[in-house]
Amino acid sequence: MEMTREKFEELVGDALDLVPADLLNVMSNVVILVEDDPPPGQNLLGLYEGHALTERGWDYAGVLPDRITIYRNPTLYICDTEDEVVEEVAVTVVHEIAHHFGISDDRLHQLGWD
Repeated sequence: MEMTREKFEELVGDALDLVPADLLNVMSNVVILVEDDPPPGQNLLGLYEGHALTERGWDYAGVLPDRITIYRNPTLYICDTEDEVVEEVAVTVVHEIAHHFGISDDRLHQLGWD
């Protein structure tokens, strides 16, 4: 599947629009980025890097923003149609936002977010 970076970024924005406003409003000190590829040797569609809201204590201050990165090329590689890309991007965005809220991969899988 091929898709321009601009179109892919639009799909990430569309996926963010699907997240309830109440959740987006409590996200704190986090940026969402699109990169073409994950770090070498890693097979990822998305990555959350930072301190989950559930891990932040009284001493959480003066830190760089958490990062949610959605990777374009691996996503396009596993999808055959634009509809599949739309679905995969939405799932990946929700998955990484869940990590920001302290939800583990195991719990996400239990909830059906594979």
